[in-house]
Amino acid sequence: MVTHCINLHLHRHIFHLPPSISTLRYRPTVSHSPLLFSPITPKLLLKRRSNLRFTSPMASADANPSEDTQNDDSGKDDLRPTTLEQRTLSWPEMALLWIGLIVGVPSYYLAGSLVDLGMSWWQGIATVVAANAVTLIALILNGHPGTKYGISFPVFARSSFGIHGAHIPTLLRALIGCGWYGIETWIAGEAIFLLLPESIKKSSFSQILPWLGTSPLAFTCFLAFWVVQLASVWKGMDGIRKLETFSAPILVFLTVCLLIWSCVKAGGFGHMLSLTSKLSSSEFWALFFPSLTANISFWATLALNIPDFTRYAKSQKDQIIGQLGLPIFMGAFTFVGVAVTSSTGVIFGHIISNPIDLLGHIGGFVTKVLAIFGIILATVTTNVAANVVAPANALVNLSPSYFTFTRGALLTAVIGILFQPWRLLSSSESFVYTWLVGYSALLGPIGGVMVTDYYLIRGKELSVEDLYSTSPRGAYYYSGGFNLVAVVALVVGVLPVIPGFLEKVEIVSKVPKVFSVIYGSAWFISSFLAGFCYWGLSVLLKRRKASLRFGPLL
Repeated sequence: MVTHCINLHLHRHIFHLPPSISTLRYRPTVSHSPLLFSPITPKLLLKRRSNLRFTSPMASADANPSEDTQNDDSGKDDLRPTTLEQRTLSWPEMALLWIGLIVGVPSYYLAGSLVDLGMSWWQGIATVVAANAVTLIALILNGHPGTKYGISFPVFARSSFGIHGAHIPTLLRALIGCGWYGIETWIAGEAIFLLLPESIKKSSFSQILPWLGTSPLAFTCFLAFWVVQLASVWKGMDGIRKLETFSAPILVFLTVCLLIWSCVKAGGFGHMLSLTSKLSSSEFWALFFPSLTANISFWATLALNIPDFTRYAKSQKDQIIGQLGLPIFMGAFTFVGVAVTSSTGVIFGHIISNPIDLLGHIGGFVTKVLAIFGIILATVTTNVAANVVAPANALVNLSPSYFTFTRGALLTAVIGILFQPWRLLSSSESFVYTWLVGYSALLGPIGGVMVTDYYLIRGKELSVEDLYSTSPRGAYYYSGGFNLVAVVALVVGVLPVIPGFLEKVEIVSKVPKVFSVIYGSAWFISSFLAGFCYWGLSVLLKRRKASLRFGPLL
């Protein structure tokens, strides 16, 4: 079919070719794309000719801009579309990425916390798996443009929010990532604290300082891990991928060892299997939907910026199959969390849901060191991939002339300290139903707008050239670089959740029950409301423009 490959730069010119002649077709996975010749019908020729500007992003990105195009600095290497040589992520590697992300302390006690609230063991696991199945849909939908066009999340956001408006969703996502980075780092610091000699842990340095909110010793352990962790992001995405690939088998092995240990010590899983629900039918459903939302929120951050990873995937098949690992591995790991947590009641006489606390009860120095190594490795793999990539890319997008991926990662780590994660983790209530559910009200509408724009408004067709152009004539310049329709839809999606959030953080004493229900399902309601609002306003605006353009001719 293909006989010749010719390297050309189109410079956005429209070529008028007769139907009998082959037309130009772009292959987006090559940085200086060869233009392939193939037969085409007159109908398709007309369609291709009218959309030719959408099919040569690499050529125009590297060539000098024409007089009506202004390429901004965001086309620099960290945000440029990935080339064919860079797209090496296969589906097994994507699955290994999810193992590294899932195996961690927060994932461990997600289902265990639901059992503590009254669910049976299988209800807790089923809730987690159901939430991750919903998240999987969002991951695959948002991951598609990353693989198709080789673009990152900040660049993808420009298509719906505008060239400059994209800073709104990317910085909101980055801010939440910084908070998570601090939380995960603090958890690993607690594990390091356990290795210290008892004489040091009982010294004056372990006394809590009221103004700091924690002890100097605990804060020092936190900073020590904070510094060590930065080494894993110094080589950018390639270093992250190697870390995840190396760590996944080790984490699986340590998880199996923990499961075997609990089974042997507790004499099997009979105690876990005997755990029945303590909730009535109405009480279960009242707990189910907020818990479902909280578990979706757990990965809602990554569901938004998944193009940062799928842009390196070999194909759509690889990114889809690889991401099927999320509900599978999440279900398996939460089973381990519930099994081990329930077995601690038999082994130690009381339930220990926090794996860090569990380490303090496990005997043997070698066993403790091995377990702490597993927690630290799990924290690094989760933290770096889930909480560094998005903020770093957002900062590069904000100021590409100053920020690189490495500089963005460093600032992410610094902001993570300012979040004071030891305060966020002061109680499970504040962590799950204030932190997780609360930020889902911000990420849900952003995802709703972006998915609606890409699939319903644009039919999965983007102009990569215009995504890197600040020209007022660009397809995504909108009004001064901002798509006001997207901003309005974002606000509409967030507003109904605010009263319930204010009640949860005790700024207001009481709100109508309907707002509490809305807050409990914040991600669902805000994402669908914002998506529907964006679709409706976009259709109305398109019809209005059409009537203004063709009205006098009718």
